[in-house]
Amino acid sequence: MRLVVVGMGVQGPKRTAAAGSDVVATVDPEKDGATHRSLRDVALDRYDAAALCVPDDAKLELMEYLARHGKHALVEKPVVGGGARLAALAALARGSGAVFYTAYNHRFEPHFVRMKALLESGELGRIYTLRMFYGNGTARLVRGSRWRDRGSGVLRDLGSHLLDTVLYWLGEPDAPFAATAIGTFENASPDHAVLTSAGRTTIQLEMTLLSWRNHFTCDVLAERGSAHIEGLCKWGPATFRHRRRILPSGRPTEEVVTLDQADPTWDAEYRHFKALCAAGGPGNLDNDIWIGAALARSIGDSAHA
Repeated sequence: MRLVVVGMGVQGPKRTAAAGSDVVATVDPEKDGATHRSLRDVALDRYDAAALCVPDDAKLELMEYLARHGKHALVEKPVVGGGARLAALAALARGSGAVFYTAYNHRFEPHFVRMKALLESGELGRIYTLRMFYGNGTARLVRGSRWRDRGSGVLRDLGSHLLDTVLYWLGEPDAPFAATAIGTFENASPDHAVLTSAGRTTIQLEMTLLSWRNHFTCDVLAERGSAHIEGLCKWGPATFRHRRRILPSGRPTEEVVTLDQADPTWDAEYRHFKALCAAGGPGNLDNDIWIGAALARSIGDSAHA
């Protein structure tokens, strides 16, 4: 795989490190050290794929360029721009043999993989509720950005991760999400929000840029027990708990796994992307279409639909 990394801000250097010797060029219109200022300046016969680490507004044009030339793309989340346009883009990529994969790296978090396996095993029985909280303290950084403090804010940034995690663990829920709280405490765009789906499984997703210490928690309450995640590997020790219910009541038995390791998701996701490209797909733009529609319905933002 010969890879071009486009955009050398926050995510580009991480992608460059994960791809290692696969990187044949870097692109950024401003950053010192980038080998090119535009992707179009890189000869097409020099690369097979591109990692797009660029602002949202620039993604679709670059993806269309890559699709027309049969080049694969690993795209930083989220990919938004309307369901019809994304569907057409997916069709263009399939027609040219290009694999488009949107990066939701938390799917490769070890405890997320462990949670998926537990949910799919059926050991918990019926899933009653799923609650996730995802917070960081980047409100001031977002406010100072030339492009991030607009639109749906934290909903697009962290909410897209949480919605993708719902898809990964449970599939599409049977009830739409509604915004039960949206706050603009420090920013022009939302910096705190809660989305709720009141279906057979009640799902609550809380996201914020106002958590001065980065924090993630997940609680699944179910018929035969519960499962819990606290923390992500990138922030330090992360713990998974599986509790087995005692009937008619009582203290549950508990299995606990705590990991204290470097973030493994970037390398794992890049390996997954390379494998998809070698196999000819599939890509995952359908997930982005659903995520965009879910956000649009929940907050009435036509820019996502």
